[in-house]
Amino acid sequence: MPVTTRRMQDLTIDDHTLTVPLVWGDPADGRTIDIHAAVVTREGGGDLPYLVFLQGGPGHEAPRAFHSPAAPSWLDEALEHHRVVLLDQRGTGLSTPVSDRDLERGTTELAEYITHLRADAIVRDCEAVRAELGAERWSVLGQSFGGFTTLAYLSTDAASLEHVYITGGLSAVGRHPDDVYALTYDKMREASERYYRRFPAHRDAMRRIVDLADAGALVLPDGEVASVSRVRSAGSALGTNEGWQKLWSLLELEPHTNAFRHDLAAAMPFDARNPLYYVFHESSYADGYATEWSAERTEPDDFRDDPTLFTGEHVRREWADTVPGFQPWRDVTLELAGFAWPRLYDAAAIAASGARGAAAVYANDLYVPFEFSMETARLLPGVTPWITSEHEHNGLRSGGEVLARLIDIAHGRRVR
Repeated sequence: MPVTTRRMQDLTIDDHTLTVPLVWGDPADGRTIDIHAAVVTREGGGDLPYLVFLQGGPGHEAPRAFHSPAAPSWLDEALEHHRVVLLDQRGTGLSTPVSDRDLERGTTELAEYITHLRADAIVRDCEAVRAELGAERWSVLGQSFGGFTTLAYLSTDAASLEHVYITGGLSAVGRHPDDVYALTYDKMREASERYYRRFPAHRDAMRRIVDLADAGALVLPDGEVASVSRVRSAGSALGTNEGWQKLWSLLELEPHTNAFRHDLAAAMPFDARNPLYYVFHESSYADGYATEWSAERTEPDDFRDDPTLFTGEHVRREWADTVPGFQPWRDVTLELAGFAWPRLYDAAAIAASGARGAAAVYANDLYVPFEFSMETARLLPGVTPWITSEHEHNGLRSGGEVLARLIDIAHGRRVR
């Protein structure tokens, strides 16, 4: 594994690159990809155990480590106890990335390639990195989709994990994606009404913006004619700690201004920087099912009737036609929507894993419903849930408080 070392004030960062099979478990398939992992150590911490960080997404790389205490905000706390492994999950970042140039492969070949970028394959990559580092066991911190990947880890390789820390990532196990998306609409309805109770004038502001979108009169800086569904998706910001401020600032602007057009583009959760996030986002909830545009199919009648109700991580088929950055991905996205994804989790194995640790479960989580998180928590008696309404889905990124609390709970220094 080639290694380069760099210094960032009091941090040492060893960048590792490992070549692994694209298709784990099939020796006849000779395709390979590269996996990048940055191992971050604070001065004096060279003998601490490893903690691998699994980023949310899917389709996003790990954050880059900068001099302490700058970024990411939880890193200082993690480095008090661990050497931290920032893994770029396959298809992202400095691992072999998926980008527009891959479209040259053709629809069928590229769609098949992307089916090998799931959480189960990420687990195999983690095991390869762990072995290369010479760690008998390590701990894992899984944020959102990274928590989903941690559940896949516990389904197959629980013996490799010392402690598990999960933040907003206790996914539904064994449920159809329709169950999940139907419940997330309930969460978005509550969040929308809560927002409008605080700022009632913004409902009329939203109506005016929706009317402009419906008339094709909202053109974003990249040339996208913003559809009603794209405008509504800006409500995804309500799922983050400070997101209501972003939404408030947007709705205070005049829609004809450059400021509004640029800010609206920035507020939308899905963009062309990370095409995988759109192209196979719903697969993260596909535990043995084809998704077939689950979020679109499960939209309740009141959301169809009232376009002022915000949506969250609800992808739309129409965006493959209307969003310039997604248009080249249209056929691949449609093909993946019909793909029958294999089972990802093994509930019996998770229950028998003996996993120890703690999980932050956000009571108002708009993306990973509380009810299904608690179902999954019951499979993990050794992983203590910390149920809180102090933070939204991105609580980990609000500083070191969330991780510090989980570590204290896992080591018996706190009950909750």
